[in-house]
Amino acid sequence: MVTTLSKVDVVVVGLGWTGGIIAAECAKAGLKVVGLERGEERGTEDYLKIHDEYRYAVRYELMQNLSKETITIRNNRKMSALPMRQLGSFLLGEGLGGSGTHWNGHTWRFYPYDFQIKTMTDKKYGPNKLSKDYQLQDWGITYEELEPYFYTYEQTIGLSGEDKNPFLKRKDPFPTPPMKRTPILKKFEKATQDLGYSPFMLPSANLSESYKNPDGESINACQYCGFCERFGCEYGAKSSAEITVIPTAIKTGNFETRVRANVVEVIKSGNKVTGVRYINTLSGEEFIQPAEVVVLTSYVMNNAKLLMVSNIGEQYNPDTGRGTLGKNYCYQILPGATGFFDDQMNTFMGAGALGMTIDDFNADNFDHSDLDFIHGGSLSITQTGARPIESNPIQRDTPTWGAEFKKASIHNFTRTLSIGAQGASMPHKENYLALDGKYKDAYGIPLLQMTYNFTEQDRALHVYITEKATEIMKEMGAKTVESRTPITDYDIVNYQTTHNTGGTIMGASPENSVVNSYLQHWDAENLFVVGAGNFAHNGGYNPTGTVGALAYRSAEGIINYSKTGGSLV
Repeated sequence: MVTTLSKVDVVVVGLGWTGGIIAAECAKAGLKVVGLERGEERGTEDYLKIHDEYRYAVRYELMQNLSKETITIRNNRKMSALPMRQLGSFLLGEGLGGSGTHWNGHTWRFYPYDFQIKTMTDKKYGPNKLSKDYQLQDWGITYEELEPYFYTYEQTIGLSGEDKNPFLKRKDPFPTPPMKRTPILKKFEKATQDLGYSPFMLPSANLSESYKNPDGESINACQYCGFCERFGCEYGAKSSAEITVIPTAIKTGNFETRVRANVVEVIKSGNKVTGVRYINTLSGEEFIQPAEVVVLTSYVMNNAKLLMVSNIGEQYNPDTGRGTLGKNYCYQILPGATGFFDDQMNTFMGAGALGMTIDDFNADNFDHSDLDFIHGGSLSITQTGARPIESNPIQRDTPTWGAEFKKASIHNFTRTLSIGAQGASMPHKENYLALDGKYKDAYGIPLLQMTYNFTEQDRALHVYITEKATEIMKEMGAKTVESRTPITDYDIVNYQTTHNTGGTIMGASPENSVVNSYLQHWDAENLFVVGAGNFAHNGGYNPTGTVGALAYRSAEGIINYSKTGGSLV
């Protein structure tokens, strides 16, 4: 039996960064909001014994339970898609705060080039720079339009940084100063400057000092303990939804959180949705939550899956090119180089976003005329803290077990540095999301199927950026430098990044996008879909800063819609 609950103004599906932002802004505007989160409730007090690397970094305490729901993956349509049984390539968060709880805190603004990539690429390099198999398109919004929302998000999280990136000028200062310039970062800074590049401190959501945001929420100063990625912060010093926007929403009195609430359907009638159906994951009870506005704010893959199982929108077809739902799934590549040094360094200390970057090879900041790829990536050195269990740096000719392995890993523990890049990913007609026809989750719902492989664009960019990383590492004085090996086929086994994008892309027209520039669904005016799934391609940065900006713009649109109705564009 399904229980129908009292209608509310807004129901939010997923309570990470996007859900928290939407909830806070709508609740502050006087709207009655219910937030549904399928995971557990949690907060800073739950992380006081967080330095358990095995529990959190190896056994994934904060991540999605794949025995209940996973995805199937294949490299191409000729392969059978098989379920991911253990998290590997990416780590999907679950619980209050979502993936924003276990993130490192790198917080960037995508470049103006990203938002108008089709127009700018065609203008500078001609329409045939990439083959017709790549599905480049503009986002339906410009950087200038989004810039105020970037700053709102940065104020909310207290972003620490310095305005020294010569390729992207800001209208407003960073809310807090940059993190510490450690000896390791200074080594990178000198080497890149000597090579003629322009280094600057990485913008960090691990705060350099205590801060109170415009909503009155306090965020503490980072202690540089080295337990950020895969961990919640025991100090309340890593900005996340459960210490910022969710408390703000609760304080209004207009917001209710319901945990262990797994949404399995968005209910649609005509050109509107009427609410969602969800299951209590403990009792198995089913509920319908009616709402004037439904906002999907769960992770990239679940947002797309919910639209698919609810039959909202047209599924992308790679044969015909028709349909937009599931289209333009993108990931990232990780070029780079590792250096082995004679001198010891304090590599065991650090923070998730303690680092220094150059953007000389990001976006279109360098000439691509004679190159067989577009875009690029941010090249960074990060000092995140080498933890004892999984940090075993060895050279390639060293055995991977036994006495020689132990000796080498202990010796190199404080003598190894790595430079890495987040390489941009361009949409390809054969990379997409769909529903799996064979496998289902614990609730009888089809699993999401991912068809994805690296492209020639990815492989060419990887080689080029790796050469730059190798050059910098040699300049830093490493006695031995090992470049990352060229990529071939995508493999889910080893962790890479949790920077999945696309599938519910935004744009200026329903012919090529799922949502408009306010992230309002083209086929249902009171349905909004918010997250990195809105990206028409993936850039050379972490996506969270751009996701946060889009969420604030969408919240503005939802509030306006609640007053006037209709299409916002």
